[in-house]
Formats: sequence, C-alpha cells, structure tokens
Amino acid sequence: MQFPPGFQWGTATASYQIEGAIREGGRGVSIWDTFAHQPRRVIDGSTGDVACDHYHRYKDDVALMAELGMQTYRFSVAWSRIFPMGRGGVNPEGLAFYERLIEELLAKGIQPALTLYHWDLPQALQDIGGWANRETATAFAEYAAYLFEKLGDRVTRWITLNEPLIFTMYGHRLGVMAPGQKDLGITARAVHHAMLGHGLAVRAFRANGRGGEIGITNANSSFEPADGSPECARAVEFARDFETRLFHDPVFGRGYPASVLKFYAERGAHFPIEPGDMETIAAPTDFLGVNLYSRQLVQPGGPTGFTSAAPTLPLLPMGYEAAPHSLGDFVRWVSKEYGNPVIYITENGVCDNTEPGPDGAIDDTTRMVLTRGFLEGLHGAIADGADVRAYYMWSLMDNFEWAFGFTKRFGIVHTDFETLKRTPKASARMYAAIARANSLDV
Repeated sequence: MQFPPGFQWGTATASYQIEGAIREGGRGVSIWDTFAHQPRRVIDGSTGDVACDHYHRYKDDVALMAELGMQTYRFSVAWSRIFPMGRGGVNPEGLAFYERLIEELLAKGIQPALTLYHWDLPQALQDIGGWANRETATAFAEYAAYLFEKLGDRVTRWITLNEPLIFTMYGHRLGVMAPGQKDLGITARAVHHAMLGHGLAVRAFRANGRGGEIGITNANSSFEPADGSPECARAVEFARDFETRLFHDPVFGRGYPASVLKFYAERGAHFPIEPGDMETIAAPTDFLGVNLYSRQLVQPGGPTGFTSAAPTLPLLPMGYEAAPHSLGDFVRWVSKEYGNPVIYITENGVCDNTEPGPDGAIDDTTRMVLTRGFLEGLHGAIADGADVRAYYMWSLMDNFEWAFGFTKRFGIVHTDFETLKRTPKASARMYAAIARANSLDV
C-alpha cells in the first residue's frame, strides 16, 4: 500500500474557522461575522470571533504540524484582512500576519497551499450585492493579483475558490449559510460571477509571471444509483450535471451543462454570461482540487430530475453515510471525465465527536477506520492511473464548523474550546505514521 514517490501529506483549515481575532490587526467585517451573529443562524449560537485563536497561536499550530510530519498545509486567507472593504485600501497588518505564518511553515519544511477564498466575503462587497454583482469577480481578481505579487515568491501552490457549489447553493439558494439568501436568480448570478472570478484570478496569476501552480477546489459526492434501473442511472447523470459538472465543466472548457441552464431559465433565472466570459473561466489550470466526504444515493424525482434516496450505510454525526469507497470511486470518475488531470485531494476527513477519556486520551476509532478506508480507495484509484499527488486531511484541529458551530469535530487534533488547548488524537498518530512511511502499511 505504498503511495507514489513524492506524494505529499498534509492538513487543511480555513481562516474563519480557526483564526478568531476578528477585530484585530485591521481586519474588516466578513459575511460570516454578520451571519454568525444573527439569531438562530448557528445551531449552538456560537461564532468565529475567537474560534481556535490561531491568529495568536499559529506558531504552536505550525510546530504541531511539524511534529506530525506534515509536508504541506492548506490554509485560506481572510480577504477582509487584506482589503477590509473588499477592494481599495490595503491593510498591511493583515498581509504581515500571513507572511509570518508562511515564514513559519517554510522554516519547518512545510509547503504552503494558499486558498484565496474560503467563504468569508468582505461584508462591504456583500452590501453591493456580493457574488450576484459582477464587480465582486473583478474585486476578487484584484485581491488575488495583490497576493500573487506579495507572496508569490514563497507560495507556489494556489487555490482560487473553495467549493463554489456550497457557498452559492447553501448561501444563496437554501439560505443556511452566509449570506443567508434564498433566491434562484441571485444563485444563478452568484454561480457565474464566482466562476468568472476564478478565471480572472487564473489570468492574473499567469500575468504575474512567477512560478508555481493554480487550480480550483470543488465540493464533490460520489453519486450512486439507488438501484440498477435505467431511470436511476439517468438520475445520477442529472445529479452530476447540477452538483459536479456545473462547476467542473466550465473550468475544462465545456461551458455550463445544458440541463442546468434550462432548469434555471424555465424559472426566470439566468446566468449573466457576457462575451468572453466562458473563455476566461476556461483559462488553463494546473490541477483540480477534490473535496469529498461521502457518496449520495440517487433516484429519479424532483424538478431537477434527481433526488436523494434513503441511505443504506451507517450515518456519521454530519448526516453523511460512512462510505470510504466513495473517494476512490469519485477520483476514478473525475479522472476519466476530464482527461486525467493532476488531482490534489484538498479535503477529506471524518466527523467523529469522540471526547477525551478519563486518562485524557482521545481514541477516535471511527475516524481512524474510515480514514484508512478512504486512503485504501485512493491508493486503488492511483493504481488504476489517476494522477493524484497530494492528500490534505480535513482538518488539522477541531474548529468552528460553520452553521454547526462547535458541535461537530473534524480535527485530528482535539481543541478544548474553553481553554483552547490542543491535544493530538489517536488519529493524528496514525496519520503521522502514514505520512512518514508514505504508505498504509503502518
């Protein structure tokens, strides 16, 4: 169960989920600051005001990564730390924080992988329409270009957007994440402008002329038919159109799926595509970031042609099925679908809420068993020819899990949210051993 030579092992986090210090260092307000402070938006009433206090404890957190043998670390920059109003005046204190973090990583031999946007849009941009406004795509490209210029001598792996499926659909169509809107027309505009922002950022990266690589990270499920009928097989394709191809196809030059455009148009919602937009979105990328946690069983139904079928596997605390085979299955599918791109698994992990035992040890057995299962499936996909070069565990530590607040734990390091003490779990020791051996034979 050896992984290819040079395969990288790392962990991943996101700015709002770990940093805290929301009013320090010149940081501007983000849509998650606004959303989390609204009543009943977050299940336990918590916010990311303090989160894991990584802003003050980043040196300890990097030391912890180094102790675990991590080779790369995926983190996101809080846009409003750099441009408090989204564009215009730069905040040098915000840039300085990320420079200190990057220097600390490099000093420990850990490669930074920087996500430009992990959902915390500056509130000032939301006030003029957010992603529904084309100006936000332009502002994103300006922000990206600034970071390429200031950090591109030390950061060589860049991710434009994290999971546009989630922040567009859950934030603008379902209203359960920031900015909390429920409008199909706004959703269509947000999808297109987010993808346009991605393309403009890729172009800015190429224009900058520095070395390195850039890609996008998408949220994925491995869709499986509920039964062997042709109807279920067709429903799986609709699911892929609406939740996978909508965000993958344009990046690979295929445009948006016709079924999705038709669905929106029939309801008076339109993608505001202007001449040249699709060419911009299809600007060549260097890798595809894959985030995956489970599968979805699919059956025919609903206005989109598909609906979820009843789960048949045990459920984890997030409501996902425990389906470790799904990672290898999806990687095989996406590799075949898009011509075998370079892939980084930018997020994969397990929600396991195991708390410390009487001796203080945290034996998160479910996470360990499922992680090994995910990695066995990934190893099989690589053996079948998928070009996967890195794996980032979600997450380094327990953190603010968006609308679930502090009720869900994904970390391989336990965070005591009262004292903020970090304690590596049994899964951290297992993952460290796998990373050091570059093999599951540990």
